[in-house]
Amino acid sequence: MSSVLLVEDDPRVVRFVRRGLEAEGFAVDVANDGEEGLELCRSNDYDVVILDRMLPRMDGMEVCDSLRRERRPCVILMLTAKDSLQDKVEGLHGGADDYLTKPFAFDELLARLHALLRRARYQPVEPVLQVADLVLDPASRKARRGQREIQLTVKEYMLLAYLMENAGRVLSRTRILNHVWGYSFDPGSKVVDVYIRYLRQKIDTDAELPLIHTTRGFGYCISAE
Repeated sequence: MSSVLLVEDDPRVVRFVRRGLEAEGFAVDVANDGEEGLELCRSNDYDVVILDRMLPRMDGMEVCDSLRRERRPCVILMLTAKDSLQDKVEGLHGGADDYLTKPFAFDELLARLHALLRRARYQPVEPVLQVADLVLDPASRKARRGQREIQLTVKEYMLLAYLMENAGRVLSRTRILNHVWGYSFDPGSKVVDVYIRYLRQKIDTDAELPLIHTTRGFGYCISAE
């Protein structure tokens, strides 16, 4: 059974879509605003997120961007009353896998969901990342050093994954800010240094071989050398 999260604030659309999907054998959860939808995605693994673009508290584009930056494995079908080409392009460039304009026929929604699920099944699995005895599994989003499991927050996970994907390369603070926090410039924040300190405390404390290294005045890298 495939699981679907419907993030939609129009009760009529919720009733219509939920009833139809459940009749087709989907397990359906509902969130009525963007913040609730994002939190549900962080605590559950959904196969598909049907995401309205215009939502209270946090709009659909922000939710979509957050899910992609956090590398959530779901596919995203965005719903919107905006039907201009530019709106569709923005939605797809923002991380949506498909785009459906309101009003829509349920049969079309169902066909698009099945197509997205077929496509997702053939996507390659992200490889496990490893530096020395530090292992990060993107599928389970779990990290361990040796036999010790490491608990990571969302941002700590994103930062560690970025460092490990570029193991041995020094990454500037600006690049890290852009990739993990979405800043296209360095606002003078010490957030990178703070989170590097968090990771060091979790990964390198009491370890014989420190893995996170500082290149003074430039940035950070992770390496066993």
